[in-house]
Amino acid sequence: MRHKTLRLSRRPWSTAFFLLVSTEFVMAQAREPLPALDPHASALSEAHYLMDMPIVLSVSRMPQRLDETPGAVTILDRDMIRLSGGRDVADLLRLVPGFQTSTAFESGAPLASYHGGFEAYSGRIQVLVDGRSVYSPYFSGGTATGLQTVALADIERIEVLRGSNSASYGARAMLGVINIVTRHSIDTLGGRGTLAHGENGIRDAQASIGWGRGEATMRLGLDRRADDGLSGSNGHNQINRLNFRADLRASARDEIALRAGGFTIDSGKGFASKEGDPPRERSFGSGYAQLDWRHSLGADEDVALSFSHTQEKVRDGFAVSLLNYKTQAAAMPDGAIAAVTQWKKNWANVSDSIDSNVNGHAASSVLSLQHTLRHSSALRVVLGGELRREQVVSQALYNTQAALRTDYTRLFGNAEWRFADNALLNAGGMYERNSISGDSFSPRLMVNWHLAQGQTLRVGVSKAHRSNSTFEQFADVRYVSNDVLLKVTALASGNVKPERLLVRELGYFGEFARLRAAVDVRLFQERLVGFVRGRRYELPAGTSIFPSSPWDYRHPENFASSAWDYVNAEDFTIEGLEYQLKWRPWRDAQLIFNQAYIDIQSVDQDTLRAAPKLASTLIFSQKLPGGLDLSLTHQENSTSRGQGTGEPESARMRRTDLRLGVPLRAGRNRGELALVLQNLGSPYQDFAGEFEFQRRAFVTLQLEN
Repeated sequence: MRHKTLRLSRRPWSTAFFLLVSTEFVMAQAREPLPALDPHASALSEAHYLMDMPIVLSVSRMPQRLDETPGAVTILDRDMIRLSGGRDVADLLRLVPGFQTSTAFESGAPLASYHGGFEAYSGRIQVLVDGRSVYSPYFSGGTATGLQTVALADIERIEVLRGSNSASYGARAMLGVINIVTRHSIDTLGGRGTLAHGENGIRDAQASIGWGRGEATMRLGLDRRADDGLSGSNGHNQINRLNFRADLRASARDEIALRAGGFTIDSGKGFASKEGDPPRERSFGSGYAQLDWRHSLGADEDVALSFSHTQEKVRDGFAVSLLNYKTQAAAMPDGAIAAVTQWKKNWANVSDSIDSNVNGHAASSVLSLQHTLRHSSALRVVLGGELRREQVVSQALYNTQAALRTDYTRLFGNAEWRFADNALLNAGGMYERNSISGDSFSPRLMVNWHLAQGQTLRVGVSKAHRSNSTFEQFADVRYVSNDVLLKVTALASGNVKPERLLVRELGYFGEFARLRAAVDVRLFQERLVGFVRGRRYELPAGTSIFPSSPWDYRHPENFASSAWDYVNAEDFTIEGLEYQLKWRPWRDAQLIFNQAYIDIQSVDQDTLRAAPKLASTLIFSQKLPGGLDLSLTHQENSTSRGQGTGEPESARMRRTDLRLGVPLRAGRNRGELALVLQNLGSPYQDFAGEFEFQRRAFVTLQLEN
């Protein structure tokens, strides 16, 4: 296929402005020497996080300075989370370059994808909560429900690696990783509570209590998120969460963390215009337990052991009337055609209605061990392994009550080698054995070159893969009434192979102390091979009594029925540029400007339109006299196909949010009263053509002691 030339912008002024400012920044800083590295600095301590340069904990499984990570990272800290006015993690991720989001509940919960909403469940990124993978084995490896695991009030920060990270986290980290880090329980002692109420039925509430002292602290939190959903949808929803965290220092060398909790999502879904997907209620529930133990072997070495278990359950069904089909079959003449006579007899034996559902449950258990060592001031290494088991049970989706199991064995290693005073190499990879799809290896090489103080150039290459979901491998969806097979809608052949990805990227990270600004740029090419897509094929004659297309009963030989299978449909390339500019123009003010230019080069129209060509976000915040906080967020996306819907391109998306917060204080108690206005402009399409995100105004009250 002939590759297209990447056009970086439909707005030349924005690119020119960015390049001009970046060049000026570099020239202003180039003469400043690099700071000397401290050879005695601990390679393992989280105390680095207190430095001016943020420390990222998840990219290579080692704490690293933001300018030394093997990839572009966006950090959403507590201040940005609060000032955004967002109500869940998916809504926050729209502020990250290259991400597309939806607030609909059709896929289980609001979801986010990176570099294209290719399908309804966003199964090509990894989501971690305190290191625990929360993608859903039941929803084809989707991440929407996992993004709802914890309340925003419990989050310390969110680290988003924009780019493949299978070298550290395996098959599900094909296009990127979202790591949600919750607050340490010692930082949340006492009581806290939050209420939100406003338009569109918004009625959120959160309460938590923290207790303990010294070597043992704990937190218990309970919260609810609820609203009426998108206009035009059946998306009313309520999420209830309960989370517990305990942090224990068993000795001078041992730290133990215990986390447990669960959540439910009760929501409406479906369309009045679709017989096979009518309006109805769906329930999703998930529970988890996680135990982490870290043992220090010395100032430069430690081992960490982690075990977690997660369960999920889905209830989603509706009744389908068959009376109309039975009446039509009975009225059809058969003459002397034996096949038609038998076909009518089968219909006569069918019940007047049938239950259609996708009920089932799933579970995953993970045991991991990792060893981190600083060999010298120039070399740090992390090595480890992981055992993971997933199982899914659903008569409705797989035509069996047996548990379908997938076992993963993973060995990983990452090394950070400072081979020169101003340069380091990040090298690593993961070997993975999947009991269904076999062996794979995902390597990564990235060089970070410090051109001058605060100026870093990144260049690297990585390979990744995505193992097939249980549904892609074993789908068998059929409808039966009184032993008569009515229809088969999905029947997987099992011949699909894992997707593979080759990534080449060039990045730049610059900090400019004199100008109080920072910029992060990522230029990328992602070559995806063996993209998996559903495709219909004809079933053998006599498989079902529902024809898949209009049928002339006088020619029974033309009767045909079809079902969905999953195949490796095509290879395509994603190219583009992302950048993020942070600037503090004056005291107590911050401006963040992001843009992403994405060019998907595919012969398939749905794939081609899976991401907007241009997406821009502007975030401005200002602390006003009296401690008031004002923040303004504006987002614009060019046209793209609705996330995973297969529908035509939506109109351009524009959204402007405003938040004004007033601090409250009474003795030892403090809090904030805030007004949030979301989407001050016209309604925009979200997920489906008839769904709209309209203006929402709500008030939040937060108190703590």
